[in-house]
Amino acid sequence: MRPLRHRRKPRPGWVGRGDLRQQDLVSRSRRAARWLQPGLVVKRWMLTSGIGLLLALLGAAVWADLQPIYWLLQSISWLLQTITQVLPRSITGPLVLLIGGGLIWLGQSRSFGSIQQALAPEKDTLLVDALVAKRRLNRGPAIVAIGGGTGLSTLLSGLKRYSSNLTAIVTVADDGGSSGVLRRELGVLPPGDIRNCLAALATEEPLLTRLFQYRFRAGTGLEGHSFGNLFLSALTAITGSLESAITASSRVLAVQGQVVPATTADVKLWAELEDGSRIEGESQIGHAPSPIVRLGCTPERPPALPRALEAIANADLIVLGPGSLYTSLLPNLLVPELVSAISRSKAPRLYICNLMTQPGETDGLDVEGHLRAIEAQLASLGVQQRLFNCVLAQEDLGRGVLVEHYRQRGAEPVVCNGRRLRSQGYEVMEAPMQGARPSATLRHDPRSVALAVMRFYKRQRRQQPQ
Repeated sequence: MRPLRHRRKPRPGWVGRGDLRQQDLVSRSRRAARWLQPGLVVKRWMLTSGIGLLLALLGAAVWADLQPIYWLLQSISWLLQTITQVLPRSITGPLVLLIGGGLIWLGQSRSFGSIQQALAPEKDTLLVDALVAKRRLNRGPAIVAIGGGTGLSTLLSGLKRYSSNLTAIVTVADDGGSSGVLRRELGVLPPGDIRNCLAALATEEPLLTRLFQYRFRAGTGLEGHSFGNLFLSALTAITGSLESAITASSRVLAVQGQVVPATTADVKLWAELEDGSRIEGESQIGHAPSPIVRLGCTPERPPALPRALEAIANADLIVLGPGSLYTSLLPNLLVPELVSAISRSKAPRLYICNLMTQPGETDGLDVEGHLRAIEAQLASLGVQQRLFNCVLAQEDLGRGVLVEHYRQRGAEPVVCNGRRLRSQGYEVMEAPMQGARPSATLRHDPRSVALAVMRFYKRQRRQQPQ
């Protein structure tokens, strides 16, 4: 008598080979079905190729006095008669149909696989998924984001999930750090903020983006410089202009959208303070000993780039911020042509306010204070109309440990009095933009702020008359 064998109970979550094969078959079927959805611009060209092949064969047959067609019809007739004599028609038809369909599926899947291997050999994204994502991004709204510093790059890294029609208009007034050194020693425009925006919009391999952002920590003359800053400065010298250098860098990094400097003039900022004094230089304005009354630059009326003006004219949404008010945002509004283009645009205009005040720059300012500073700056340039009548502000941050840590360093949450702003004609939207994950800093989270911006845009579209 054979001893009884105890079957092992399958572990929770254990999947057998049969189940894996079934799941793989279902997954393949779903992927195949996704090729049938509209808008991939693949099926129409496959159909065009098929029609072209038939026409070419027909033309060759006509040229040969239709003899090949007769031979082909005779061959097909003989083949069908032979097959139906061996097997009944009820079996032969479905069998031949299945074989033909299988050959079509095999040929197309191997063709698309070869194309994917050639285009993206190291990426896990399937070709159909990449085409669907690209179609969705190409249909996204044309968004112009104006600003500088880390705030603009944070916004762009979130928005590129929703659209590839992005234009970043970046301030070139930086005179501190690596950008300031390169500006003084090489005579180039500061590349730091532009580098950050290029990296934020890059779709190339992460390693290449990390290389672009790499900052040297040692080396005489190299310490403190980032590779991207040196790269852009060298390209500026080679191509003759920063605009050409940005275009070349965009191709290297496969940038999704475009990055445009606010001006190519050698702009230097100055600020008049409440105590009557005047300070010069972007790096000094960020540590003003007294509240800032007015911001200006030399030369007084720097010209804008045509690409920036064209992007604003064709924009579906114009966004200012987030970023340092006097050193990242307002410098862009010192370019008169940009201000005029924004005022002419029919697109919704949104100002994204900071989460916290910045010591030495926006001490004591709430959301209304930030808006008043923007309007006062525009009024000093002779612009009386309100450019940004919609504002996106952070929800109440409460009294967390991180907020208290910032308070000890002189920063306060930027308070939003929505009722008061709405009574003044502003459209106010409050959202949690700091992100849900705990972090060591209070900054805008790319996904959270981009989601809030897209919700604002969709709401504006619904409100527009059809």
